[in-house]
Amino acid sequence: MINNFKKISIISPHPDDETIAAGGALLRFRDQGSKISCLVVSGHLPPLYPKSSYEITKKESLKVFKQYGIEYNEFLEIPATKVNEKPKSELNNLIFKHIDFFKPDLLLIPFPDRHIDHRIIFDSSLVASRPNLSYFPKTILAYETLSETHWNAPNIEPNFIPNFFIDITNQIEEKIQVLSYYESQIKNNESRSIDAIKALARFRGSQNGFKYAEAFQTIRITL
Repeated sequence: MINNFKKISIISPHPDDETIAAGGALLRFRDQGSKISCLVVSGHLPPLYPKSSYEITKKESLKVFKQYGIEYNEFLEIPATKVNEKPKSELNNLIFKHIDFFKPDLLLIPFPDRHIDHRIIFDSSLVASRPNLSYFPKTILAYETLSETHWNAPNIEPNFIPNFFIDITNQIEEKIQVLSYYESQIKNNESRSIDAIKALARFRGSQNGFKYAEAFQTIRITL
């Protein structure tokens, strides 16, 4: 089934989310000749962060995108943790424009986890890809983002229960290489460390007969 996805779009709340969550899948899609787009919604911008911090992460992202062979990218430059202050209709439309322009077969979006930006972007992504519009992706998957997705309160908030897995055994070492490009974000003593990310991929692989895998929750599959 994965070979049927010719065009893939990933909605990334912040620079690095796309790689933490789905870097192996993006490399696998690249290797099979799929076209890829990425929309980065938010980032480390004023008032909470200096603009220089954002410029660093954006530069890192562009290096990452080059390795993925990403054909089309956008940065909306909404300040981190302030996405909820953007009028919903505007955010919905910005995400819709990206999807409508690139017309992906597969859309990857963040699971609505602990981070408020992820929750808002999840909601807007669903609105922007609803099936009564002129174009909509036939398959939508929600991805897990280490350090955020697993901090939801069990049985009180939505919990990430994956039911779609992508074997990234052949891509894991390159994913680790790509992660290292995010020098400003990936720390070796935190839950977003390379060791933790690789361990999660090993665990997800062990659940499905692979050595390494990335996990997703199915939102829609239309054949």
